[in-house]
Amino acid sequence: MRWRTKFGRMALALAAILSASALPLRAQVRNSGASTITLQAVLNDSMSVSLSGNAVSFNLTGGSASNPGSVGVTATTTWLLKPSVGSVSLYAFFASSSAALTDGAGDNISSADFQISDNAGPFTALTNTVPFGGANAGLMVSNTKILGNNKSGTRTDVLNFNINLSTLPSLPAGTYTGTLTIQAQAI
Repeated sequence: MRWRTKFGRMALALAAILSASALPLRAQVRNSGASTITLQAVLNDSMSVSLSGNAVSFNLTGGSASNPGSVGVTATTTWLLKPSVGSVSLYAFFASSSAALTDGAGDNISSADFQISDNAGPFTALTNTVPFGGANAGLMVSNTKILGNNKSGTRTDVLNFNINLSTLPSLPAGTYTGTLTIQAQAI
C-alpha cells in the first residue's frame, strides 16, 4: 500500500503542477522610448517642349508672298508648376533678325520675312523681341494663363510656316538655311 500511497501523492503533486502551469502568467510589458523619422518629399516643378519634327523645307519663288513650308510642326508644351506661376508662354525665335536664313555668301532672309501660323490662325512675322534670341527676331506663339486647376497641364500648338519674299524681289537663287528655335517660359 505504500507504493500506492506514494504513487497517489506523486500523481497529486503532478496534477497540482500541471494545473498551476495552466493559470495565466502575468508578464511585465516593457516599451522602448519613441524614435521619430523626419520625412521630406519634393516634387520639382518642370516644363518641356517636344516637337513632332525638326526639319521643314521650302521651295521658294522669287518675289512671291506665298512660300509655304513642306510640313507643319506640332509643339507640345507640358508643365508641372508651383502655385506662384501665372502663365506659360511658347516662343519661336532666331538668333538674328537680319539673317534668319542665309546662303552663307551675304544674301539673307530676315526674320521679318519668316512667318508662323499657330493652330490655323493668321501668318505672323517674327519681328518682336522676346526673352530668347536676337532683338526683333521672335514671336510669342501662345500664352496660357495658369489658374488653380491647371498647375499641371499640356498645350498643343500646330505651327505652319511661310516665307514672304515680296520684299526681296531680287534675292539671288541659292540654298538658304537657318535655325528656328522653339522654347517655353513660365512666369
